[in-house]
Amino acid sequence: MKLDSTDLKLLSLLQANSKKTTKEYANQLDLSTTAVYERIKRLEKSGVISGYVALLDRKKVDKAFLVFCHVKLSQHIKEYVLQFEKEVQQLEEVAECYHISGDYDYILKIHVRDMEAYRDFMVTKLTAISNIGSTQSSFAINEVKNSTAVFL
Repeated sequence: MKLDSTDLKLLSLLQANSKKTTKEYANQLDLSTTAVYERIKRLEKSGVISGYVALLDRKKVDKAFLVFCHVKLSQHIKEYVLQFEKEVQQLEEVAECYHISGDYDYILKIHVRDMEAYRDFMVTKLTAISNIGSTQSSFAINEVKNSTAVFL
């Protein structure tokens, strides 16, 4: 799908705050409310906009401890890859999981209450997944930048 400059501006506005009214976006873009509504619907239908979410303050929901965990499978064969990916999707503590290149096979972004909760997660959930060869965890000291926006 070809995006014009107005689409890009609209997407930036939506990424900054998707709770505004169509009329507010129309005023910012110097378009009619109908034109903005139709653009949003077209962007949703085409899959450019895949959904809308509420972003939470992790501290206020008691999930401020952020861990990045590298996972290496015991063998990098299709069966193990598919099984790991299926099981990791069921772990609510895992916010993101990426299959990566390099020394490890995956990197997980994990939100938990504290170190004790992370230890419990590792012992009872993550390492219970078969065919994990090794893990290496890094703990976030300070959040320097955190954005959900895609630069357009």
